Amino acid sequence: MLSQKNYLIIETMAQKTNDPTLNYQINAGASGRKKGHSYESGLASKVNALKMPFNKVYTNNAYIENGKPEIILLNKILNYLKWESCFFVKAYSTGRLATAEDGEKEISIDGILLTECKSDVIVKLVAKDGSYRIIGVSVKQCDNKTPTNAQVYFSTATAFYNMVVSSGYALSNNALVAMKQFCGDTGYRPCDDGDCSDRISTPERYFWEEINAVGKSEWEKLFTNHQDEITRLLLQKGYKDDPFPPEIILHKTKKAISDEEEIAIFSMDEFIALSHIYSPFVFNKYRVKKGSHKEPAGIEHLAPRFGVVQMQRGGQKQHPTQLQFNLKAGYFYHYPFAEEY
Repeated sequence: MLSQKNYLIIETMAQKTNDPTLNYQINAGASGRKKGHSYESGLASKVNALKMPFNKVYTNNAYIENGKPEIILLNKILNYLKWESCFFVKAYSTGRLATAEDGEKEISIDGILLTECKSDVIVKLVAKDGSYRIIGVSVKQCDNKTPTNAQVYFSTATAFYNMVVSSGYALSNNALVAMKQFCGDTGYRPCDDGDCSDRISTPERYFWEEINAVGKSEWEKLFTNHQDEITRLLLQKGYKDDPFPPEIILHKTKKAISDEEEIAIFSMDEFIALSHIYSPFVFNKYRVKKGSHKEPAGIEHLAPRFGVVQMQRGGQKQHPTQLQFNLKAGYFYHYPFAEEY
């Protein structure tokens, strides 16, 4: 049984700007978060409304199902636990704690005071004999007609570097410098290093192929040799001593027209294994085709990818230097995610 702990929540001040475009982006981001939190809260409420005892439903063993998400989720958890039924369930919506919205800054789960965690929904299940398990769920949801990228990690170059190093992976300061260059941190940009009058690409950041060579090699070896472990860090970590890291991933694939939705659902181990099968560490080539630093034909940059995880510089006006990891749009329709297990 976990002992009670207090977790420090870091609140971010609301951003203020006179730039109408930036205001639009900030408001759109806030609106998107609220929609996500609303979905998570609704999902938790629907799980709590299920009639008990709940018996496992035998399905066709597909990773993508159509139906009521609360039933799909609880059935998946029972399969994961190898339980035939549960006699009590309590679901908590916890995703909103990360932004401390709606005045809810902490929640108590099984005697543990929680102010932040990587799971968006946490489910406590009790068996007939009184034994119980608490399972964290990472919830991704798309409300568009076609699937979009799903964000899994959004932080700074330094925070990502520190998370990797604190998890036991050896990286030199060159790796930190390289990632700061990739993100365009102040002091690590081409415009900080000298005259950029002849530079064709943006002077605000270095692209992957341009960053510190030693550090670049360290990251590439890490992503190649420890792809599964880094994928797990991105999906499960982010908060120190998180008591309920996600063990299940539930992904609403697109806008639903009824209370039955298309849901992609995996245990964390399943997802990581499938992502590895999908692709090793590779690069996609791209060119900047618009904006103030539109590039001519023939200029190509390298975009790091491993499995269905895409890594990029955030680039938004309000968070230009953030490091962002996304899941490839529509990954669940591709082999091996679209296969039965």
